[in-house]
Amino acid sequence: MMYFNLTDYRHRVYSDTMLDSIGPIAMITHQLDPTLSSQINYHLVKRRKEYVEAEPDLVNIAGFARDDYRINVNMDRYDSGEGKVTVEQSVRGHDVFLFTDVLNYGREYQRYGSTVTMSPDEHYQDLVRLVLTTRPTAARVNVIMPYLYEGRRYKRNGRESLDCAQMLQELFGLGIDNFITFDAHDGRIANAVPRNNFETFPTSAQILSTLFDTFPDINLHPDHFIIVSPDEDSISRCIFYASTLQVPLGIFYSDRNFRRIDGQILEESTRKYLGDDVTGMDVLLVDDLMDTGLTFLECASYLKAHGARRVFCAASFVQFTKGIDHMRQAYTSGIINGVFATDMAYRAPKIISSPWYYDVPMAEDLATLVDALNHDASLSALLGPAGGIDKLARKHQERYEQLYAHRQELS
Repeated sequence: MMYFNLTDYRHRVYSDTMLDSIGPIAMITHQLDPTLSSQINYHLVKRRKEYVEAEPDLVNIAGFARDDYRINVNMDRYDSGEGKVTVEQSVRGHDVFLFTDVLNYGREYQRYGSTVTMSPDEHYQDLVRLVLTTRPTAARVNVIMPYLYEGRRYKRNGRESLDCAQMLQELFGLGIDNFITFDAHDGRIANAVPRNNFETFPTSAQILSTLFDTFPDINLHPDHFIIVSPDEDSISRCIFYASTLQVPLGIFYSDRNFRRIDGQILEESTRKYLGDDVTGMDVLLVDDLMDTGLTFLECASYLKAHGARRVFCAASFVQFTKGIDHMRQAYTSGIINGVFATDMAYRAPKIISSPWYYDVPMAEDLATLVDALNHDASLSALLGPAGGIDKLARKHQERYEQLYAHRQELS
């Protein structure tokens, strides 16, 4: 296999520490939504074509520039529900990227004559099968799992399993080289595999960019905008948002009381708000996961009742396990003004088409990540987006002030 010295163009791509390509890229995206899969491939193809235009000799690198970096696989299941995986193209010597969306309930199969949706456990086992199939011949195997499987089980409470830690140890035990996820519920889960390459990337910059593009009239002055954490678990994430944007921070915390009734001790929990007055302010509620959405709505209802101008909800991933009727009603009633979430996990068509829901596009970032990993390039810019968010906020505020001045002239 022929490799080309990238010295002449690497400074225009990532950094002077970037190495040569590990090998031809082979992406297996069968577990993703087909639209996201196509978008990732499109951006990767576009990126590599730009490299070749700038440095024509790059075409001499085997597999560097292609029209499709995806590898065909067959992941049909038996009628009993048992799984099987067949990789239909050779990955010998390739840098393999296995994408998996364990929340993709849009994938269905026939089991005992009934149509059933794929569960997270089934998606994970299919990922294991893909690792077992590709690891023997691939130059390297990388797993990109946007939503961390069993990520909410990152610590033991009582006699319960630590499934996320077990998953990571199993995958690295099978020989994967890198594991990439986004906005892990608690990044300390990396301690389960301290000697292995585990990275969790933030989505804050992409969420804020989409929010500002959608609502250009947001005023980021500290008297007009505030970040609020819906619970104690998300406070560190919200501190990052607030400190980077230099705006106030609020939090909803659980005030717990215990009462003895008929010899039993019962816990009562009340959600209380701690933070600045929100009267007339735009509020951004931030969490890593919107499960049912009920916690967000409880917080949003309180904030609106206490004078908030608008309430926006942002989560890296949305599930809506109890449907979306309550979100639709909240939007109609003016309790929320928008829900923002990345497109890295499956969303049903009825969610995507809802007037209150806004996708945060991540395909270009995923393509950049694949390209960077393929060159062992520094990922510091992706891991630490504070500088980019600061520039984004400054640009947005300048645009807002111009918009405000124009409106003043018209009035």
